[in-house]
Amino acid sequence: MAVPKKKTSKSKRDKRRATWRHKATVQAQKALSLGKSILTGRSTFVYPTGEEEEEEE
Repeated sequence: MAVPKKKTSKSKRDKRRATWRHKATVQAQKALSLGKSILTGRSTFVYPTGEEEEEEE
């Protein structure tokens, strides 16, 4: 016979959500930082442009 699962405590739920949100915040900060460095020209990040794709075809 099926038995209901135990309820997850609010603290466990909140801890999981906080971890998930923190990871998203860190990724957003990295993306913003990379975008700023690309705009200022101080980045060593190499990204594809439309010109390179046209030459390959």
